[in-house]
Amino acid sequence: MGNCWSDEAGGRSAVGGTGSAQNYRQPEGLNDAVDFFLKSRGYNGLFSQIELSLSASNLRDGDVLSKSDPMTVIYMKRRDETLEELDRTEVVLNSLNPTWIRKVNVTYHFEVMQTIVFRVYDIDPQFHNVDVKMLKLDEQQFLGEASCTLSEVVNKSSRLLTLDLMGHEESSKSTLPQSTGQIRVHAEESLNSKTTTELIIRCTDLDSKDLFSKSDPFLAISKIVQSGISVLICKTEVIKNDLNPVWSPVFLTIQQVGSKDSPLIIECFNFNSNGKHDLLGKTEKSLLDLEKLYSGGIGENLVLPTAVAHGYSKVLKSQLFVDKFSESIQFTFLDYLSAGHELNFMVAIDFTASNGNPRLPDSLHYIDPPGRPNAYQKAILEVGGVLQFYDSDKRFPAWGFGARPIDGPVSHCFNLNGSSNYCEVEGIQGIMMAYASALMNVSLAGPTLFGPVITTAASIASQSLADGRRKYYVLLIVTDGVITDLQETKDAIVKASDLPLSILIVGVGGADFKDMEVLDADKGDRLESSTGRVASRDIVQFVPFRDVQNGEIYVVQSLLAELPTQFLTYMRARGIQPTR
Repeated sequence: MGNCWSDEAGGRSAVGGTGSAQNYRQPEGLNDAVDFFLKSRGYNGLFSQIELSLSASNLRDGDVLSKSDPMTVIYMKRRDETLEELDRTEVVLNSLNPTWIRKVNVTYHFEVMQTIVFRVYDIDPQFHNVDVKMLKLDEQQFLGEASCTLSEVVNKSSRLLTLDLMGHEESSKSTLPQSTGQIRVHAEESLNSKTTTELIIRCTDLDSKDLFSKSDPFLAISKIVQSGISVLICKTEVIKNDLNPVWSPVFLTIQQVGSKDSPLIIECFNFNSNGKHDLLGKTEKSLLDLEKLYSGGIGENLVLPTAVAHGYSKVLKSQLFVDKFSESIQFTFLDYLSAGHELNFMVAIDFTASNGNPRLPDSLHYIDPPGRPNAYQKAILEVGGVLQFYDSDKRFPAWGFGARPIDGPVSHCFNLNGSSNYCEVEGIQGIMMAYASALMNVSLAGPTLFGPVITTAASIASQSLADGRRKYYVLLIVTDGVITDLQETKDAIVKASDLPLSILIVGVGGADFKDMEVLDADKGDRLESSTGRVASRDIVQFVPFRDVQNGEIYVVQSLLAELPTQFLTYMRARGIQPTR
């Protein structure tokens, strides 16, 4: 997965492509002004192109005088549980152990739980000359079905997963599904996901748009798709108070841009905290053009569209230069997964009194008897539902904070399972059970402190690092209120930025979450500790639940979109390669 972004330290790491606007439309109301501006124009989560190869063994023989003639139909399960057909293999004649030649191309999205369904059919001889796309499946004999998540496949060291095909034997009186063979799924990442172009871009003589200071510029790079519209694929960091900025390295893959001669629109904006950024100038160049600028050591004048005449642009004195242009094969997020690296999920839940009495329906902690999850449960189920597939033992540390356990003082980090010795629970369902139990055994109190749980999570990550484990930790904090230990939290985050740890924060309820946005350094400001130390990288992502729960983007996508970037920033900054 190769990517473009720039966040000072993070700008040196390539991560992944971005999905097109046609796939995932982003709603308004996200926490970060730059991200709001970019996402509203089509910037989405990271992706990689995956090629699936299929084979089967021990299939049921559906023919009388010969063996079955199998074909597989591949589906993707939508969020509403309906199936979308992706592709069909060719028909392999007279075989109960087929290996299909036709490959299935799937776009892997880390931040989405993608369930793939495989259905195998025995194709009747009278249809052997019919294009497989034209076959009516209800006229063919069903041999069996299997399903898995795409993350289960790519997370295997061999990227090979064997699944039991389930179906009903016609001769059996049992109504229960029976194994009717196996299907093997092998995943291979596209080379275009790994071929990466590194660019260092600078601008000179930018216009000053701010009244009492210079402009705060950042770049947005878009590609022009077949329909003629532009789709954003990349952004840089914001450089404050600078009319001659040099941005951190930007990484682009051929997969992102289309081809080396595909036109790219490079726009320079002056950042404004209200999200209404001023266009300072733009240019249209392909990667080939940018390579020529680099080799010739020349600049390109930016232009600014005018309102006077349609299609007319004013040429500015501002220029864009390319100080570095290099191409290489980069290790991707999936390379690290196949080499045995894991993501370990942790969760911390806010039990402060501002959530309301858990026994009353208006409480954020109210557990609905019919089983409808509250905001806390939804956040845990969605984020944990994705991350659980990257954790081999599925034993998750789980804590609560801001409550008073029975006969004890207020605790700002207590084990959710009630144990005084260990903090782990079994699976996502274990978190749900421990959460419900804790609500019955603690008194909600306060204040809201993040420092203790972040420090505890960091200590686990630190010990894992010292032990040489291939683990990267992801702490989910779900909270309803404004934190009262902001500086202590900043100190803990700055210290943790050197560790294999990312922090995801979901804000639930109607509180003012402005301080949470300060913790998420996407705006360009790196967190600084009380001693003046600056975070080595951005490890926090925050999203208010109310802004996305009714939109077309889901909480899990908002939170997890940056995680592969943070993971690879950490790995590459420390020279850790995905060796087996």
